[in-house]
Amino acid sequence: MIVGIGIDLVNVAKFGATVARTPGFGDSLFTPRERVDEAGDPRSAASLAGRYAAKEALAKALGAPPGMRWHDCEVLVEPDGRPYLTLRGLLGEAASELGVATLHLSLAMEGDVAVAYVIAEGVASLDGVGATRMRETA
Repeated sequence: MIVGIGIDLVNVAKFGATVARTPGFGDSLFTPRERVDEAGDPRSAASLAGRYAAKEALAKALGAPPGMRWHDCEVLVEPDGRPYLTLRGLLGEAASELGVATLHLSLAMEGDVAVAYVIAEGVASLDGVGATRMRETA
């Protein structure tokens, strides 16, 4: 059962310029693990724009819980290259309350646009209460 969906587009050039001219802006949006790639090198503006779009799409899928923090969500990469989301804090609580069992994330870049699409999927039980199996981090 689909609990929520969200989509977001980010202009890579504008996002990169904002990060470059605003010290600490990137740190406020991304955890240390998100700011570097698998080799430990800094991520490109396009890669960070995609991660920001993913966080915005997630907020839309969950109904943008009041008080959410950007660091309550991480956009990470499986060994096979697929991106995934981890949640904690208010975002983790919101997902749990909605009965979210799985989050599906798709990222794409085309020209100067990064796009992210999130589907929040729940598991309905016979008593109407959703089961929660969410990948969480401490």
